[in-house]
Amino acid sequence: MATQHRDLRTGQPIWLGRPAETVRYDALTQDITIDVAIVGAGVSGALVAESLTDAGMSVAVFDRRKPVTGSTPASTALLQFEIDIPLHVLARKIGLADAERAWRRSKLSVDILRERTRRLGISCEMKNRDSLYLAGDMLDADGLQREMNARRHAGFEIELLNRKELKERFRIDRAAALMCFDNIEANPRKLAHGYLRAAVSFGAAVYAPVDIISVESYPRHVIATTTDGQTIRCKHLVYATGYEIPDVVPQKGHQIISTWALATPPQKQNLWPERCLIWEASEPYLYMRTTRDGRIIVGGEDEEFENEAKRDAKLPAKTKVILRKLKKMFPDVVAEADFAWTGCFGASDTGLPSIGEIPGMNRCYAVLGYGGNGITFSMVAAQVIRGLIAGTGDADADLFAFKTG
Repeated sequence: MATQHRDLRTGQPIWLGRPAETVRYDALTQDITIDVAIVGAGVSGALVAESLTDAGMSVAVFDRRKPVTGSTPASTALLQFEIDIPLHVLARKIGLADAERAWRRSKLSVDILRERTRRLGISCEMKNRDSLYLAGDMLDADGLQREMNARRHAGFEIELLNRKELKERFRIDRAAALMCFDNIEANPRKLAHGYLRAAVSFGAAVYAPVDIISVESYPRHVIATTTDGQTIRCKHLVYATGYEIPDVVPQKGHQIISTWALATPPQKQNLWPERCLIWEASEPYLYMRTTRDGRIIVGGEDEEFENEAKRDAKLPAKTKVILRKLKKMFPDVVAEADFAWTGCFGASDTGLPSIGEIPGMNRCYAVLGYGGNGITFSMVAAQVIRGLIAGTGDADADLFAFKTG
């Protein structure tokens, strides 16, 4: 098989309960020849497809499911530039210069996602939000001070709030918090469909359900074969399969994690001031945001993935734990779950994705290991892959390239 098969999510994600304009897709009934084949019709595949069609390439997107029905609807869509690994910690792992470069690229990616989405006219409930990073068991107030110093050294605007300021401004009782600016919240399902529709308007095709079972790379082209025997001949092939990792991709330093999330009933009167995105310097960390209709989306309690059955069986208990933590942080909220779901996501030792040509697979590329910055890193992937395929290059391609040692 070309990629792993996983049951990516279970439960009732809030986004599937909302109407969304979808994208047209067709059955693949004959052999085709294109410039680029993209395997995966989630948000990563959508952003890559739009970027490559914008560059003038002929593109087709393939998925074994219907488009945007894998991991994307399970996203809570806190679109932040802050990487899971704090900057001063990442600097110890990969060096200060590369750590700063990764953080700056993540910030640039959020800005470009905002700008590109607006230019394309994609309606996806996108809204600018500042974010609060609360002191926790990984970083206390002193740790947040070190992190603030590291971010300021890298050129980021940031504010450190003490306990009194945090309580007066946000009604949160923690030792300290870092405040960052101009992140985004969005409806991930609408976002992905919007980018797929944009790609289609530029000439791309979307085929589903199509299961690609073999990929053979050659010096000047790639041949992919489906379970039904069709042949896809292309100049380049991109795996954007999320957490169903291609068998040929190096997985060193990457893990699959289970996470749980829920959405409360609408309660605009109970929401915290400024409705910023909130997450913790803890392991596991709690993360939360609001929605346009005044719900609270909150998730966390991450664990190393074992199997789908064990992950799914924990949904009721994990929901109770998350609601209890929400109520502890904000005693006045209605801590009930109108929607609850669980799913898998990829993580890496550095918090960074791997993006680039697959070692030993000429003209084949993959994106892997998104952590808590999934959609942010999807935009990085769209830019890096475009630069590699178009031959224009990317200044940070080496930072995200697959490591074989």
